[in-house]
Amino acid sequence: MSVRIDHGDWLDLAPSLDQASIDFLYADPPFNTGKTRRTPPNAARAGRDANTQYADRFESSADYIRFLRERLAATLPALRPTANIAIHVDWRTSHLVRLLLDDMLGPDRFVNHLIWTYGLGGSSPRCFARKHDDIIVYCLDPRRAYFLAPRVPATSRRLAGTTKKATDVLDIPALNNMARERTGYPTQKPLALLELLIDAFCPPGGAVVDPVMGSGTTLVAAQRLGRHAVGFDTNARAITVARGRLFPVAAATPRRQRPESAGD
Repeated sequence: MSVRIDHGDWLDLAPSLDQASIDFLYADPPFNTGKTRRTPPNAARAGRDANTQYADRFESSADYIRFLRERLAATLPALRPTANIAIHVDWRTSHLVRLLLDDMLGPDRFVNHLIWTYGLGGSSPRCFARKHDDIIVYCLDPRRAYFLAPRVPATSRRLAGTTKKATDVLDIPALNNMARERTGYPTQKPLALLELLIDAFCPPGGAVVDPVMGSGTTLVAAQRLGRHAVGFDTNARAITVARGRLFPVAAATPRRQRPESAGD
């Protein structure tokens, strides 16, 4: 399966996608936390990539939604009629993103508001502990959109050892600091989550695009599942980390320099 990684802004690179070539758009954009996201402390001691960071802030919620609207509009021509769109956000903007997609695609194109629940993270004495992200899913054509219901282990004693259809609450552990797949890139998502989403929303042999790919987890999951994948990111360190995960031999081998000729 082909994998393409480009360094640049989603808005600038979206027109480079072939028209009607993408089956699943998954985007995990900045959450507008107002913070700078950094590699966790002591990551280098575990042999992981360190000194990676990105600014997770916008001037306003309106500015954030404008950022997404422009980039989604630029990507829509690349989506097949059967395509699905998943935008991964949290409590700060999930309601705004759903209204945005209602406006751009129509309320009838709504598929799911998925909840990814996890146990890590702090809590506040002033509210219930926030232990989930939101994944807003829409499609282009409700009659033709691809979907294969995921199966998860059954939890009842009577059905022990069997599976059942997944619900819209995805109980998948977040990556702890000792997880083998952790790269050190901040806000990295688990492979298990992306594999579940890709298997559900992208047909076998289809193509996935992640235009804010971070450490490249979406691309790794797509490759493992036999899908083509395209990833963009503005962060040069993200490009290096993703290429190291997807092309480890090439990343570890220095490129040979072309010998200078007498005329150079």
